[in-house]
Amino acid sequence: QVQLVESGGGLVEPGGSLTLSCTTSENSITLASMAWFRQAPGKDREYVSVITPGGGRIINMSVKDRFTISRDNNNIWLQMNSLEPEDTARYFCAAALAGPTTANPDDYPYWGRGTQVTVSS
Repeated sequence: QVQLVESGGGLVEPGGSLTLSCTTSENSITLASMAWFRQAPGKDREYVSVITPGGGRIINMSVKDRFTISRDNNNIWLQMNSLEPEDTARYFCAAALAGPTTANPDDYPYWGRGTQVTVSS
């Protein structure tokens, strides 16, 4: 069982920055596709960015040029710049140990509990 714990969320003004972290329970994520998803109240969960075991990335166009995903053996991060009120959501880290890398949340069996990001003045 892979355990994921997110941190780094908070309240930030529009235009500000945050870095989210996701710490995992085992080194096997070196073979895993890792992803950040987010869910705003009343909306479906959507992918933010995905990173493959080899470091390839998929990024949602709504955050392209503002958000960057990165990883090492046990952690992934999401650097978020130029935050907008529309980025307000609960952000979740997810892992898939097998299968192709996708942006579909149904393909990720392991999830953290999330960290809240609120962008407001």
